[in-house]
Amino acid sequence: MKNFFSPLQTPQGFKALVGLFIALRWQGSPDLDHRKLSTIFYIILLFFFSFGAVAQVTNTGTIDTTDVKKKGKLTVGGYIDVYDTYYFGALDPEGNRPYSYNNTRHNEITINLAYVDVKYSSSRVRARLVPGFGTYIEANYKNEPSALRNFVEASVGLRLFEKKQIWLEAGVIGSPYTNESYVSKDHLMYTRSLSAEYVPYYLSGAKLSVPLHDKVNAYFYLFNGWQVIQDNNEQKAFGTQLEYRPSDKLLLNWNTFMGDERSKDQPDNRMRYFTDVYAIYNPTGKFSFTSCAYVGVQNRRNLIGKTDNLLWWQANFIGSFRFSENVNLAGRVEYFNDQDNAMVRNIVTNAPKLAFETWSLGTCLNVTVFGNAMFRLDGRWFLSPNQTFVDISKNPAKSAVLLTGNITVWF
Repeated sequence: MKNFFSPLQTPQGFKALVGLFIALRWQGSPDLDHRKLSTIFYIILLFFFSFGAVAQVTNTGTIDTTDVKKKGKLTVGGYIDVYDTYYFGALDPEGNRPYSYNNTRHNEITINLAYVDVKYSSSRVRARLVPGFGTYIEANYKNEPSALRNFVEASVGLRLFEKKQIWLEAGVIGSPYTNESYVSKDHLMYTRSLSAEYVPYYLSGAKLSVPLHDKVNAYFYLFNGWQVIQDNNEQKAFGTQLEYRPSDKLLLNWNTFMGDERSKDQPDNRMRYFTDVYAIYNPTGKFSFTSCAYVGVQNRRNLIGKTDNLLWWQANFIGSFRFSENVNLAGRVEYFNDQDNAMVRNIVTNAPKLAFETWSLGTCLNVTVFGNAMFRLDGRWFLSPNQTFVDISKNPAKSAVLLTGNITVWF
């Protein structure tokens, strides 16, 4: 690296310095002590040439002083999920399909989620930054401050011990709850089950990963709350995850959540308790399936000051049969019950407290092309014992139909 005195370290610079010394010594002022001048010269000369042996001083006033070129690995990827949904029913006041937070726009070719995935990894440090955009962001992050609204994930991780795979990560991280995430390409069907729509897709906090066995991993979470980046009540929530892989084809997972969920929007909420279990079998095989069941309890103060225990639960099963390497057909059956309106508000205007309860049947054709692109046609039929839907004529209805086309590309 160059420094301020680099020109003086060249042959020309050295000659110029010597010439200056001679001129001062023999032609300088008679009042200047030549012995003192010689001493000063040699000290300066030594200082100049010693300075070239050390690195340049870092200017901490600059914007970026990081340098990751010498160690670790930096990778950059991307993901684009485009869809068009036609919903045979009434939309909500914002023009979105009700009861959902993915592919919410009706009869509109648009982006559910597009993101850039930047990862850094070394033996003891890792980091991930995933800025994202799309209707998924609009639906799930609308209550976040604008400065935080586009962080799909943003985290740093430290490996705590040199010889053990125990990692501590902090930031905005992916949620472990249910068997479906925000990345549609990883799932047997394009649309998400109702189970996934009413649990966190992301968390903000800390995660401790501890391998207990070569087939068992445990994770412990401390986070700001139920799908929030900015804390809304100064209370922290806790979570656990236990992951068991008895074979290369089967994964079994159990999660828990416990936290105070009172907020400005929900001042009567108190503690929320949640647990789920799910299985994923042979996701890339000829026949594959995944199934999830969960139950949650929300403590909420009622009008007379007592606490009600509001319950919601669900169960689903998704199976897939692969006709060829690139073509498969998946089907789903699910049941969702929020009898006490713990999580779901009925869209029927005259019955906002009517229990939300519905079955859903669906099928999805999946065609993979070029190794990193997927075309999908997804159809769903919702059937409820109550009038929890609204038809096109805006009359209460017990059923609704959804058709969705999708193209996803990742790189």
